[in-house]
Amino acid sequence: MANAYFIVDIVIHNPEGMKPYQEKVAQTYPPYGGKLLVLGGKSEVLEGTGPRGLTVILEFPSAEQAHAWHDSPDYQAIIGYRHGAAESHAYLVEGLAPGAHA
Repeated sequence: MANAYFIVDIVIHNPEGMKPYQEKVAQTYPPYGGKLLVLGGKSEVLEGTGPRGLTVILEFPSAEQAHAWHDSPDYQAIIGYRHGAAESHAYLVEGLAPGAHA
């Protein structure tokens, strides 16, 4: 089973409206094996267009675990704050299976 990565590019339009999401989101993913890998940081575009805002990457043990987190009551209770306060593009990318080579 391959790890899965939840990647989101967030442009915050209402920082105050985003606070409830920011205060609670870190409590929602560890029960599903989620780990925060990237929270913002300097972004350098090497080709094409880069992210428009803050980049966040969470790692999960599997796509199933990532979906279970995203669909969980705890996360669904706060996602509306992000949707209301920011423009975001989120997607899930599966990593290589153990032992696979690129």
